[in-house]
Amino acid sequence: MTVYGVFTREHTIDQAEMDIYGPAAAAAGVGHPVTPLAFYGPIETLEGSKVEGAVIISFPTLEDAHAWYYSPAYQAAKEHRLKGADYRVFFVEGV
Repeated sequence: MTVYGVFTREHTIDQAEMDIYGPAAAAAGVGHPVTPLAFYGPIETLEGSKVEGAVIISFPTLEDAHAWYYSPAYQAAKEHRLKGADYRVFFVEGV
């Protein structure tokens, strides 16, 4: 079943760290079946707190999503995201 990874950037802390994260996260996707669906486009907040940015990616299965997220390459990239901004990140299965 398709799994969606949803990333919402709540607040940027250090843009230099985010500048490192972006290319490193993209490189971490190589060899994984990840499909970008939405990538920091315009956001219209209808309810709740506004977010600075959002990304939605999809994977064929939860196992594929976990293989990417827990890969050494993404874990190394993630360290820069954690230093660079506050995010909410989750996986949700499609229907």
